[in-house]
Amino acid sequence: MEAHLGQKNKQEEFRVSISKLSASSPDGPCLPALARFSIEPQGAQLRFHQESESGDDILIDLGTAQLFKLSPVESVCIEENCSSSKDEKSYSRGITIRFKVEDESRAFHRAFEHWNTEAVQVSSGGRLENGKLLACKSKFDDKIEASSAKMYFHYYGQLLHQQNMLQDYVRTGTYYAAVVENRADFIGRVVVDVGAGSGILSLFAAQVGAKHVYAVEASEMAEYARRLIAGNPSLAQRITVIKGKVEEVELPEKADILISEPMGTLLVNERMLESYVIARDRFLHPSGKMFPTIGRIHMAPFSDEYLYVEVANKALFWQQQNYYGVDLTPLYGSAFQGYFSQPVVDAFDPRLLVAPPIFHTIDFTSVKEEELYEIEIPLSFIASVGTRVHGLACWFDVLFNGSSVQRWLTTAPGAPTTHWYQLRCVLSQPIYVMAGQEITGRLRMVAHNAQSYTMHLTMSAKMWGAGAEQGGILQTSSCKLDLKEPYYRMSQPQTYAWTQDQQPQQLIQSQDAVGSGLVQQLSQNSGASLPR
Repeated sequence: MEAHLGQKNKQEEFRVSISKLSASSPDGPCLPALARFSIEPQGAQLRFHQESESGDDILIDLGTAQLFKLSPVESVCIEENCSSSKDEKSYSRGITIRFKVEDESRAFHRAFEHWNTEAVQVSSGGRLENGKLLACKSKFDDKIEASSAKMYFHYYGQLLHQQNMLQDYVRTGTYYAAVVENRADFIGRVVVDVGAGSGILSLFAAQVGAKHVYAVEASEMAEYARRLIAGNPSLAQRITVIKGKVEEVELPEKADILISEPMGTLLVNERMLESYVIARDRFLHPSGKMFPTIGRIHMAPFSDEYLYVEVANKALFWQQQNYYGVDLTPLYGSAFQGYFSQPVVDAFDPRLLVAPPIFHTIDFTSVKEEELYEIEIPLSFIASVGTRVHGLACWFDVLFNGSSVQRWLTTAPGAPTTHWYQLRCVLSQPIYVMAGQEITGRLRMVAHNAQSYTMHLTMSAKMWGAGAEQGGILQTSSCKLDLKEPYYRMSQPQTYAWTQDQQPQQLIQSQDAVGSGLVQQLSQNSGASLPR
């Protein structure tokens, strides 16, 4: 339904039901209509075409309109200072809009925000002579909800949160070591620091001899970075702080190296990996390097009766039948599932793992941005012990594939704890396994516009013992979680009595050989070193 501008009006349509708001009849009849956003000669408009024969079109000027959400499937559009053909006085009017499902409501609100900005462009003379519109939003703005972006940049614009990351000495020390140990990659090179924050990585790059560093930071932290860099005058002359998003800013030259800390919880939370990839495509020489180079998401089934009982007990509040005379039990089921929809972020004892972990690799040097919108990982494990499996444990690591030294930054259980901790997806219905039994499933992560992912996890225990060769699923359990809303269980790993015949440290360390092979493969693919 979208036509090329200059040949035909650009349009976007939605099927809705509408009713007019009025003082005499606040709840008028709700009639089906086609809502169409378009750019007309007089500006951006929203037209409601009523599908009944007697219905007249309702025209809304987006330059003077506002949209408010009343419920997940109902909104109201208010137009201010519009004129009537019968009366030239200014007044406001409202249209109640109803949608079939919540997803349609979200899509309509995103479209309204986009077209409302288009209206501002048109009214300010933003239309080009050939009929095309000036770009009014970056790719980041099109993907991310404005309120989420505002909170995100506000959070990272505060020094206390930067301090929290700087005081993660595993994180900061590993970055420093990766840069210093590979100074040959930086000497005389142009570096872009993507999401520079306080500017610490830019300063590291300058310390080892970078020719020039462009520190790109979209939050108000950019001003603090300028002050910190200016306070180190021996390095400041080779660092330029640029306030803006990597999707929008322009740089005077291409980069030899990108350096960034784009990792969130479970590697992908906050969706900054996409900005890292966009920066690669926009700024990096084809033969350039990326620090970090790859990321791996590690997964293994776990058994933790204490955690399961803790999560389940949170919903017991809703089993009260006389809470100030009110029976709360009708909401118990929803509350129970709600608590199990929260991934648990904490540091756990690696002895809780019941099978050797697997991992999913994301190569930052080659992955396409669109491939990060939906990540699907097949699961297959062999249980080391007979136990009750309560869910899937996850962590990540990243590789700095330097010319001199390949260094890993890991968040694995049993390793020194980082501010990322580890993450566990807890099943509301655990599954039972025997030693040697196969556990299969799938982890599917779908990006959403609140800068995170919806996680869909399914785990199954396959038939075991006599008759197993015929295959089949013995038990299965699924859950849906929001990576944006975790349960931060910030406690140190508990001491668990250990009587089962399992050595989890060996399970985790068994991946080292695979990691070494991966480094060798990346080294072969990296080609010759960059010319100075």
